[in-house]
Amino acid sequence: MERLTKIFLLMLTLAAAPLMIVAQPPATPPPPVVTQSPLTAEQTAPTVYGQQGVLIETVDGKMVSEQAANELFNPASAIKLGTALVALQNLGPNHRYTTAFWTNGSINKATGELSGTLYVTGRDPSFHYEHAVMIARQLNNLGIRTVNGDLVVSPGFTMNFSASARGSGETLYDTLDATYRSGEATRAWLYERTALGDQQSLQTVPSVAVMGEVQVNSVLPGARVLLSHKSSKLTSILKVLLCYSNNFMAERIGDGLGGLDSVRRHLITRLGIPPEQIYLASLSGLGINRVSPRAMMKIMRALRVELQRYRMTPADIMPVAGIDPGTLEDRFTGPAWRGSVIAKTGTLIRTDGGASSLVGQMRTARGEVLLFVILNQRGSVLRFRANQDYLVMQAQNIRGGPRAFPYKPLALTMKLADTQSITGAAANEFEPQANTHPSSP
Repeated sequence: MERLTKIFLLMLTLAAAPLMIVAQPPATPPPPVVTQSPLTAEQTAPTVYGQQGVLIETVDGKMVSEQAANELFNPASAIKLGTALVALQNLGPNHRYTTAFWTNGSINKATGELSGTLYVTGRDPSFHYEHAVMIARQLNNLGIRTVNGDLVVSPGFTMNFSASARGSGETLYDTLDATYRSGEATRAWLYERTALGDQQSLQTVPSVAVMGEVQVNSVLPGARVLLSHKSSKLTSILKVLLCYSNNFMAERIGDGLGGLDSVRRHLITRLGIPPEQIYLASLSGLGINRVSPRAMMKIMRALRVELQRYRMTPADIMPVAGIDPGTLEDRFTGPAWRGSVIAKTGTLIRTDGGASSLVGQMRTARGEVLLFVILNQRGSVLRFRANQDYLVMQAQNIRGGPRAFPYKPLALTMKLADTQSITGAAANEFEPQANTHPSSP
């Protein structure tokens, strides 16, 4: 066993060091180098052309293997772990985003008409078709079936992962009205209600027809809140974001945290990451980001600590390989490995000549948990992925093989269905720190 461990470490050090880049890559990158994965006596390692950084550690900080751990790589979507960490530390795991519906008019319950404008405010990154149909149902419960005025959405409102407030407003306009509601919206609503066993909601067809136009503007002073719709918990949103690596949701959450500079400053200050070891061009992983394996390991460790504060584990927000849908659904799927790896992937086909990453934790047959960061660039993404899987599986094999983490999967649709709608006086209690005045977006 000692001999295998030595071989594992030796082969990692044989790979050439990666290119150091702080902001922009040089015009002419150096030629690729050959990276040999670790060997066992019985196996032949895959040969991968490109650049690689690796850091594998025990939970208590003992180094298992290391390669170019202080050099800079493009982490691609693995940087979303940093965005998720800052969100948890600033907002807390139980944070819910609020979408509020206002009016400056009056309701005639006899005719089902709202005489006035229907305003919408909120920055929920997960607001989708099924939530809009739920709003129609809640408005129906308030006696509203027709809005004689316009539908006015705030500049910050988004729906269906669209960054366009106007486009989101038009989608909301159509989805509220059963006459214009798309088949996709109807299917999303029926699927969610059926999954929840909410047969009562399926007895009627929610519908609110808006007679006016869609506008993007602020809420006029004097308007009152009709209802507030609270999203699912932040941890549920993060689980969907990280499983599917949703770029829009990551950027949207990051904007609410103060943007690129704020998130980077938080990571540097709170985690003690040297400023020269992290550069952010986006909070989703698109473009030219830079981070060292050692800095990425600090983020992974801090994420574990933050989750432990609330008696949670990385499986509560990160993909469990071979089980959860999304980017890790088809990796580590063998019977022995299924569920033994919890990680975030990163993929950029063209940027930096092809960049790929895998950051997370693995479990061994002894019950030991190892944390790992594997960053690759300037080569074939498909070969990088195969090599990353090989490295993880080798580390597990050296320690007796894999063992699945304790995990009970829950359909991601069910997680995003955990929303709350509030009407009446309590509806005014909607994120006062973010919306202290009706004109706030």
